[in-house]
Amino acid sequence: MATDHPRAQWQDRPESSRSSFVPPALRAPFEGRTWREFGHLLLGLPISVLFFVLAVVTVSLGAGLLITFLGVPVLAAGLMACRGLGALERGRARALLGLDVDRPEPVRPQGKGVMAWVGAVLKSGVSWRHLLYALLHLPWAITSFTVSLTLWVTGWALLAYPLWQWVFPTYVGQPGIQVFGDGRNNNFYLDTSFEIAGASAAGLATVLLSAWLIRGFAQVDRLMISGLLGPSRLATRVVELESDRGVVVDTAAADLRRIERDLHDGAQARLVALAMDLGLAKEKLLEDPEAAAAMVDEAHGEVKLALRELRDLARGIHPAVLTDRGLSAALSAIASRCAVPVTVEVDLAERPAAAIEGIAYFTVSELLQNISKHARASRASVDVWCSDGRLMLQVTDDGRGGADLAAGSGLRGLAERLGAVDGVLAIDSPAGGPTSVTAELPWRG
Repeated sequence: MATDHPRAQWQDRPESSRSSFVPPALRAPFEGRTWREFGHLLLGLPISVLFFVLAVVTVSLGAGLLITFLGVPVLAAGLMACRGLGALERGRARALLGLDVDRPEPVRPQGKGVMAWVGAVLKSGVSWRHLLYALLHLPWAITSFTVSLTLWVTGWALLAYPLWQWVFPTYVGQPGIQVFGDGRNNNFYLDTSFEIAGASAAGLATVLLSAWLIRGFAQVDRLMISGLLGPSRLATRVVELESDRGVVVDTAAADLRRIERDLHDGAQARLVALAMDLGLAKEKLLEDPEAAAAMVDEAHGEVKLALRELRDLARGIHPAVLTDRGLSAALSAIASRCAVPVTVEVDLAERPAAAIEGIAYFTVSELLQNISKHARASRASVDVWCSDGRLMLQVTDDGRGGADLAAGSGLRGLAERLGAVDGVLAIDSPAGGPTSVTAELPWRG
C-alpha cells in the first residue's frame, strides 16, 4: 500500500480521538471535568479573600513600619506567607483543574542569618509575583464565583422544574414560580404544561451555557496560576540548560572512555604485539633469515589490521567524508555498511552547522545500527530535509516494531543527546512494525 512522503506524515500527523454519539457541547454539563472546575471556582473565593487580606495587611503593615527596622522583616514574612498560599493554590489546581505547575525556585540567601534570608525574599521575583496574584485574583474570584454559581444553580433548578413544581401549590400557596406580579390580580406564574416545559428548556440552555462559561473561567485561573505562581521562564530555561550541560558532559566522558577502551583493547594492543614480533624478527635476522622474513610478513599484516582499526576509530570520532562532502555522502557511506538495504534521500540546499551535522550523522548511524541488530527488517530508508529552520531526519524500517524510549537505553541516550542541543526525538513503532523515528535539530547554519 502506498504511503505519503515522510515529511507530510510528520507535518500532518492525524490525532486519534474517541468517537461519541453525544456532541461535546451537550456532554459538558455532565462531565466530571466541569464539576471539578466548578468546585475550584467555589473554593476560589474564600481562599482568595484569605490571600488578599494577608497580602494587604502584611504589605500595609510592613510599609507603615518601614520608618522603623521592623517593616522590612514584616514585609518579608508577608511575602513568604503568600508563597505558602501559592503552594496551596498549585495543589488545588493540580487536584481540580488537572494543571501541574512546577514549584518555583526556592529562596537562596547569599549568606547566613536572618538578614540574608530577608534580603533574598525581597529580591526574589517569585515572591512579588505571588503578591501580585493575591491582589489580582480576588476581583476575578468574585466575578467567576458569582456568575458561575448563579447560572449553574439557576440552570439546573429550571431544568428540573417539572420534578419539583408541585412544591409551590402544596407548601407555598401559589401555582408555580412567580415571574412577575403587582400584588393584586396581575400575577404570572409558570404553572401550565407549556410554561413548565418552556422553563425546563430555558434551564437546559442555561446549563449548557454555564458549563462552557465555567470552563472559560477555569482556563483563566489556569493562566493566572501558571503565569504567576510557577517558575519563571528564565529560571526554567536555566534548569534545562544545567540539565543539558550535564548530559553533554556525561556524553563526552562516555565517548572518551569508549575511545580509550577501543585504543587500549584494539590498536594499542596490536601495536604492542607488533613491536614484540619485530624485536624477535630482528634477533633472528642473522641466525634464521627465512624465519625472520616470515615474522616480518606477519607483522606487515598486523600493521594493516592496526591501520584499519585506527581508521574505523577515527571514523567513529568524526568521519572525514562528513567534513569534506557533507551529510549526503556520509549517510550514503554508513547506509552501505548496514545489514539491510537502505535508501538515502538528502534534500538540503546548504549545509547546517558542523556540530549539528555531526549530531545528525551519529543519530542516523546509531539508528541504522539498531535496525541491523534488533529490527529484523528487510529494508530501511533515511530521509533528511529542512523545515522552518530546523534540520529534520527520519529513519524508517519494515521490521518487527516495538521500539520504545522507556525500554531502550540506547534510544533514551540518543533522545538526551538531541535534547542537549534543543532537539527532539519522536518514535512511532507499533508492535509488528513498521518503525519510524524522526529527529528534529536546530539548523544553526
